[in-house]
Amino acid sequence: MSRKPNIAIDGPAGSGKSTVARELADRLNLLYVDTGAMYRAVTYFAIKSGIDVENEAELDALVKDIRFSLVRFTKSGTVVLWCNGEDVSPFLREKEVSSQVAKVAAAATVRKRLAWYQRRFARTDGVVMEGRDIGTVVLPDAEYKFFLTASLDVRLKRREKELRAAGKSWTRKELCYELTYRDEMDRKREIGPLKKAPGAVVIDCTNLTVEQVIEKMMESYGGG
Repeated sequence: MSRKPNIAIDGPAGSGKSTVARELADRLNLLYVDTGAMYRAVTYFAIKSGIDVENEAELDALVKDIRFSLVRFTKSGTVVLWCNGEDVSPFLREKEVSSQVAKVAAAATVRKRLAWYQRRFARTDGVVMEGRDIGTVVLPDAEYKFFLTASLDVRLKRREKELRAAGKSWTRKELCYELTYRDEMDRKREIGPLKKAPGAVVIDCTNLTVEQVIEKMMESYGGG
């Protein structure tokens, strides 16, 4: 039996990557990998341990002690990130984590370690992996690559909805700052900056439903 393909989805925060990637992975029966959650997990452990997130040596020591695993629940199809035997998902959208994750994600040692895990996940039997440098750095040989965009207003509304569903309370001003700050940090960082991968299909999700975005992706997938 031939190996299933890898699908890379990149784009800025709030562009709809996670929702679309989860649905696409479920539809194609592929493993869903949220790389952003991995960076948030490292940030969570750094804060929990009292580590300075701008101290790369301390981050390096920390990330080497974290063991990442993906738990896929057969009945629901939900994929949950576990670190050192702990389900960290309830903590990943806390304000302190969100405000510090861009600094952690800029650390070269952290990116190198997490990219190793991400490529390892992709060697299983095909994945739908979303993030900011998947098509350019982590999986440059992915069979299918997409880059999602959306207006800032739409991204803010989507992130608000996501946070409300998780029981998190953010003001519009806080969210706007977080998204624009993260956009700037992601695009300007030296290691794995946010940008469109060569050959990636660009999809502007501003006026599209999740189903419409997935239909566009399926067109590329089916035509490939």
